[in-house]
Amino acid sequence: MTHATWPGSSTVAGAMLLGFASYGASLTLFVIGLRHLGAARTGAYFSVAPFFGAALAIALLNEPITPQLLSAGMLMAIGVWLHLTEKHKHEHTHEVLEHDHEHIHDKHHRHEHDSMFPPGSKHRHLHRHELLTHAHSHFPDVHHQHRH
Repeated sequence: MTHATWPGSSTVAGAMLLGFASYGASLTLFVIGLRHLGAARTGAYFSVAPFFGAALAIALLNEPITPQLLSAGMLMAIGVWLHLTEKHKHEHTHEVLEHDHEHIHDKHHRHEHDSMFPPGSKHRHLHRHELLTHAHSHFPDVHHQHRH
């Protein structure tokens, strides 16, 4: 019976650093996705991560390409394509809302304030939205949580 030896401390430290950085970046992107894309879209997009792992295993480790892998990859690609090409547009009403989040001035953010924020720049502060009814393409987000 042979016993494996532990890799050197620099190898272990490098692997840990890569793991911490990768997990931290992934978690940060997931939270940003939740805020801007909504839970369903974020979950769908992040669910393709195993496919990228499989693709790297094929490219770097010479893993075989199986019919199951091709089928799964095609289904994931179709799902992401459906999300990306969805056109959700209708008239809807935004209720009065006061909240604080990062934003730029657009059709949902028409408030005025002093010149401490350059025009077109992202900024964050408490602001109030008045009642607004309009139609445009949108996804579920902090401003579009209406019923259909």
